[in-house]
Amino acid sequence: MCLIVVGWQAHPDYPLVVAANRDEFLARPAVPAHWWTDAPELLAGRDLEAGGTWMGISRNGRFAALTNYRDPTLHRAGAPSRGTLVRDCLTASDNAQSRLDVVAAVSAEYAAFNLLVSDGKQLGIHESTTGVVRMLEPGVYGLSNHVLDTPWPKVRLAREHFAAALAQLPAHDAFLSMLRDDTPAPDHHLPETGVSTDWERWLSPAFIRAPGYGTRCSTLIAVHRDGRVTFREWTWDAKGEFASEALHRFVGAASGPRS
Repeated sequence: MCLIVVGWQAHPDYPLVVAANRDEFLARPAVPAHWWTDAPELLAGRDLEAGGTWMGISRNGRFAALTNYRDPTLHRAGAPSRGTLVRDCLTASDNAQSRLDVVAAVSAEYAAFNLLVSDGKQLGIHESTTGVVRMLEPGVYGLSNHVLDTPWPKVRLAREHFAAALAQLPAHDAFLSMLRDDTPAPDHHLPETGVSTDWERWLSPAFIRAPGYGTRCSTLIAVHRDGRVTFREWTWDAKGEFASEALHRFVGAASGPRS
């Protein structure tokens, strides 16, 4: 994923709400969100090149999502796929703190990343570039290709629009509008991440359209306090236009008190 906004214990009826865009090379094959035959409790899209996933949820309420950290100097040729980390977090049985500690112990073997994990009672993050593992307090958080809540224009705007969209649940239109915003940031607000200015411009909006690269899908996950889960995913074609939609509803574990 390249943009994730999470509302954790920020709505009285929906303890977990996630709106996210997956940005990837257009030539990299993937399939939309589905229940995996080799991991039947796991609902996620799948990267057909390495076999992992970028984000998903399980029937028992586990959630995990990953973003890459954008810094060309940190590239690691031959590193294992980070998508397997997300899969392993979703199929594990330990709590979020323990699982993130396990990941932190091996994260230096991978290219740089950020990983969000929830077990339904806690939400935490591991940033491989800082080594940090921490559990998050209730609130709205934004994550792109830097550390949590870095005030890049698209992160700041997405958090603001997400907070407003929470008040409109169970309606989803405002979340999709947020994820489809393709307005580039002004040049004087562009981050400096080691790529060209043209690429900084192309990568600056929430919804990306760039040469050979772009937003491949947008996802909304809404977990109700009674355990009802809505997983809605829109897939976009090479021009960034609508290609398909997947809608999954199921009843998982009811969310207990935050620990």
